[in-house]
Amino acid sequence: MRRIRFVPALTLAMALGLTGVAPVAAGATPVVEDLGPASQVTSISAAEFVGDRLYLGTGGIKPTRIGAYDPAQRKVTSITELPSGDGTWAAAAVGTDLYVGTYTPGDIHKVDTRTGTATKVADVRPDNFIWSIDAAPDGKIYAGTYPRGRVVEYDPATGQTRDFGQAVAGEQYVRSIAVDDTTIYAGVGAKAHLIAIDRVTGAKRKLLPAELADRTFVATLALEGGLLAAGLSATGDLMLMETADPSRHVLVDAPGDSYVTAIGIDAPNNDVYFGTRPSGTLYRYDRDSAKLDRLAVPYDGASFNRIFVGGGKVTGVLTSSVVEYDLATGELTGVDLTQAGMPPAPELAMAVTATRDQVLVSGKAGVQVHDLATGGSTRTFLPGEAKAMTVVGKQVYLSVYTLAYLFGMRPDGSDLRRLARVGEEQNRPLDAHYDPVSRRLLVGTQPEYGLHGGALALYDPRGDRIETFRNIIANQSIRSVTARSGTAYVASEISGGLGTTPVAKQAELAAFDLRTKRVRWSVVPVEGATVISELVSHGAMLYGIADTGVLFEFDPRRKKVTRTVEVPLSKSRTGTIVRASGRLYGTDGESVYRIDPLTMTISTVVDGLAAQAYGSQPLLAAAPDGAALYALRGRNLVRIVL
Repeated sequence: MRRIRFVPALTLAMALGLTGVAPVAAGATPVVEDLGPASQVTSISAAEFVGDRLYLGTGGIKPTRIGAYDPAQRKVTSITELPSGDGTWAAAAVGTDLYVGTYTPGDIHKVDTRTGTATKVADVRPDNFIWSIDAAPDGKIYAGTYPRGRVVEYDPATGQTRDFGQAVAGEQYVRSIAVDDTTIYAGVGAKAHLIAIDRVTGAKRKLLPAELADRTFVATLALEGGLLAAGLSATGDLMLMETADPSRHVLVDAPGDSYVTAIGIDAPNNDVYFGTRPSGTLYRYDRDSAKLDRLAVPYDGASFNRIFVGGGKVTGVLTSSVVEYDLATGELTGVDLTQAGMPPAPELAMAVTATRDQVLVSGKAGVQVHDLATGGSTRTFLPGEAKAMTVVGKQVYLSVYTLAYLFGMRPDGSDLRRLARVGEEQNRPLDAHYDPVSRRLLVGTQPEYGLHGGALALYDPRGDRIETFRNIIANQSIRSVTARSGTAYVASEISGGLGTTPVAKQAELAAFDLRTKRVRWSVVPVEGATVISELVSHGAMLYGIADTGVLFEFDPRRKKVTRTVEVPLSKSRTGTIVRASGRLYGTDGESVYRIDPLTMTISTVVDGLAAQAYGSQPLLAAAPDGAALYALRGRNLVRIVL
C-alpha cells in the first residue's frame, strides 16, 4: 500500500520512548503539527524546442509550469503557468506558439512564447487525459487521449476540433502520435497497435506487423523524412518503418531493456537516437551499417522524455535535468533544472513511512526525507516511483514502479541501491509488508499494462534472493498484504494491468503458506466487493477495508468474517489502516479515525484534512513508538500527536 507499516527494531532508544514526541493523555484533543510540503519535485514530462529555446512542461504539480530553458546560458529564463491541468505529457510547436496537452483535465493550451501568456484553446472531453500531441506541417494539432483512446484534431486557424474517434475499438490509450501531410500515426495500447488515419477521410489502417502483436504499447513515435520510428513495450524494441511502404521495416533490440522512452531521428546522417529504460541508456542506430552503439548513461535508471538532434549534439530531456551529448567528442554534460531555475513544487505524495528520526515521503523520481529534529528535508533521487516503503531496522525497502523493482536505502536517504526485480511480467507494486517470522519482505503487485494476473513476491534481505508467485488469486492484482504465524494473507482487486477489463467479479482474501509456498485457501470475504484496499493483522484477527464501505473483521481460523462496521472511504472508495501502540487507526484522506476492535466502532481523531495524494490510496503512517501518526493535509505533511 502506499503507506507502509513500521517493523520495530528493538533498540534502547525505542524502549525508553525517546522519540521526540510526547504522547497526549487519553481523551485529549490531538495536536496537529504542519511539517510543510510532504514532497517537492522538479519533474519534467514534456519538452519541445521553439526556436533556440527548449520549453519544459512539468508533471504532478499544480499549476502546471512551462519553463523556457536557454541552452546557451544553461538557465531557465522564464516560467509560464497553465490555467488548468495537473501536469503534461506532451507539447508541440507551431511557429512561435507552443501547444501543450494536459491531464485532469484533458485540455489543449496555447503558450505564446513571445509574451509568455497561456490560454486554453480546446479540450478532449469526455476524456480527461492527453497522452500525446503533434503538429502537422500545415499547423493543425493532433492529440491522443485516455481512457477512450481517441484521436482529436484542433485547428488553430478556426478554433474548431474534429474527433476521429477511437483509434482501435476497446483500447484505452493513444500513447504516441506523429503526423505528416496526409496521415496521422497513432501508437495504441494496452494491446499494441499502430494505426494510420487519413487526415481527410478519417479512414484507418493497421500497420503493426503481425509478429509484434504481442507487445503492450506502441509507446513512442518519431517521424521525419518518411521514416517512422516506434518504441515498443514491454520488450524495449525500436521499429523503423518506411511510411511509403510499411512492409519495409526493421526491428532493433536494446539488450536488457523494456521500454524505448524517447526517439530522435537524424535524417541527413541516416541515424536514429533513442533512450531506454530501465538502464537509462542513450543509443545510436546507424541505418547504413545496421550498427547499434551504446553512447552514454547519464545515471542509473535515467528516463529520457525527449531526444533532439541538431547542431552537432544530441539533447536529452530527463526527469529533472537536461543533458547534451557531443557527437564529435563523445562527451556528455548536463544541467540540474532546479539549479538552472526551475523551482521544485509540492507534488502528490505516493507513500509515507516513519522511523524514530525521519518521515519519508515518496513521489516522482525520488523520496523526500524529513528530519524530525531539524524540521528540514532533503530529497533522494530514485529511478522510479516508490509505491510502498517498508522500514526494517536500519533499512528502508522501496517497492518501485515501473518494472516492479526493489531498492534499499538507509532511513536518512543515503546508500540507495537496486536489489531485485519481481519479474513474472509484474509492473506496479501495490503493497509491501515485512514478516519477522519468515524474515521476508512480502510485495503484492499488479501486472504489466494489458495483462491479467498479479503476484506475491517474497524477498529475502539476508540472502538477497527473490521468489515470485503469480496468479495466486486468479486474474486479479494483489492489493494488500499482511502476515501472521508463518502465513501471508493477501487480498485482491479484480483489475489486472491498466488498460484491461476485469475478468473476475469479486475481490478475494487468500492464505499463502510461507513454508510450503502454496495457497491454503481463498474466500470472498465481502460479497460485492471489487477492491480490498487494506489488510492488517491485529491479535488473532485480520482487519480489512472493502470498497463496499465496510471495515471487516476476519477470523483466519474459521475463514469467515465475524463483524463489520461502516467506515468513510476516499473518492476512489479505498481506505488505510495502521497500528500504533496496539491500537488501530484508519483514514479516508479526509479524516483520521480510531478503530476499537472490542466494540467494533470508530471515532474521529482529526477531520478536515482534504489530503491530496497520488493514486487511489489515502496515506497514513505511525511513529515507531505509536505516539504520533503522519498524514497529509492538502499536499503538506502533518504530525498528529496522539
